[in-house]
Amino acid sequence: MDTQRPGKPVSASRTEQAQILMYDTLNGYKRLFGGRLMEWIDVVAAVVARRHSGRAVTTASVDTLTFTAPAFVDDTVILQGYITHAGRTSMEICVRTFVENLDGSRREINRAYLVMVALDENGKPTPVPAVIPETEEEKREYEEAIRRREYRDIRRREHF
Repeated sequence: MDTQRPGKPVSASRTEQAQILMYDTLNGYKRLFGGRLMEWIDVVAAVVARRHSGRAVTTASVDTLTFTAPAFVDDTVILQGYITHAGRTSMEICVRTFVENLDGSRREINRAYLVMVALDENGKPTPVPAVIPETEEEKREYEEAIRRREYRDIRRREHF
């Protein structure tokens, strides 16, 4: 954790969104259209990043987007977003997507990690607060985010 700059706890920016799937959100196989889910994920990640940074943000990359199960018409879909790590101007956000049953139980159908960048009034990258992980799960995610960031840096150097 970065102790050189002010930080915010993960809990300060957690975000949850709910959708009930309608026919206009389905693909030709009558399952949730992946592109629509990606749009919802991007919005949830942006809200988390805006709450953490107090700034406008832009999506820099989608690091991982893993579809593990489908969702169907009339399913309740829950998206939960939270920050896992913050660099100087960028933030890694995790968005987990669940189908929620009528009894309240949930099964995860997607997990995505996005990198968002905070922008100043001129649209230029601007510093963000550090992340303060509080729970054991948040600390584990924070450590994993550092490894993902290192891997992204290696990939970027190889491609550019």
